[in-house]
Amino acid sequence: MNASDSKYGIQVIYGVNPLLESLKSPVLDIQTLFLLRGKKGESIQQLLHLAAGKRIPVIYKTREEMDRLSGGGVHQGVMGIRKTFSYTTIEEIVLRPAKESNKRLLVLLDGITDPQNMGAIIRTGHCFGVDGFIVPENRSSALTAAVLKASAGALLHMPVAVVVNLVRAIDFLKEQKFWIYGADMEGTSPFRVFDHVDRVALVMGGEEKGLRPLIRKKCDFLVSIPMRNSFDSLNVSVAAGILMYNIVQNWQEG
Repeated sequence: MNASDSKYGIQVIYGVNPLLESLKSPVLDIQTLFLLRGKKGESIQQLLHLAAGKRIPVIYKTREEMDRLSGGGVHQGVMGIRKTFSYTTIEEIVLRPAKESNKRLLVLLDGITDPQNMGAIIRTGHCFGVDGFIVPENRSSALTAAVLKASAGALLHMPVAVVVNLVRAIDFLKEQKFWIYGADMEGTSPFRVFDHVDRVALVMGGEEKGLRPLIRKKCDFLVSIPMRNSFDSLNVSVAAGILMYNIVQNWQEG
């Protein structure tokens, strides 16, 4: 088996933290655990304990075998083969009870192709209490083992919906009383435009071109991040973190 990942499921999971979260999660079942021969440490013992509790077989491999299985990923000497992985739907995300009061925050990712950025955004969203992520089937990084590792396992705790058409997804969210905010370098809406809004859908554009023109037109507001020094732009995962924090902070202050 190699590290090729299907668009809708993670076949190979590598890295200590993602595997710890996977073994704790009822959502994603690990079929087999691979471990580098001679690998030791407290986290390894915890992995072995969790695997034993779920009766998951542990197979010891050489470094060359681990490198081949991970497809060049930084596996940290541990790797798991998954059984199943289920994604949710946009309808299920919207119908989930709000985590706090009646506030809802969804994040739409329009063309994020770098797995590191995708994972970092999901990790930050989990920290800030995002209710779910919506990603397009095409023009997007697949939700692979690299994304899971970059998210430090947070992907396993976040509802993620894969949609065929992001424009239709935005139309559906508008029907559900969500306001659509697009992150755009030329956005003119004030940074506190999120005040007094209970249902927010934040759209982050791709690393190179940002929001697509049609997606930009669908947004109710276009928001930019004020910067003191002149520079081209922020990394998309950094920008997403700043905006998510600003939304949550405004809610807390309001």
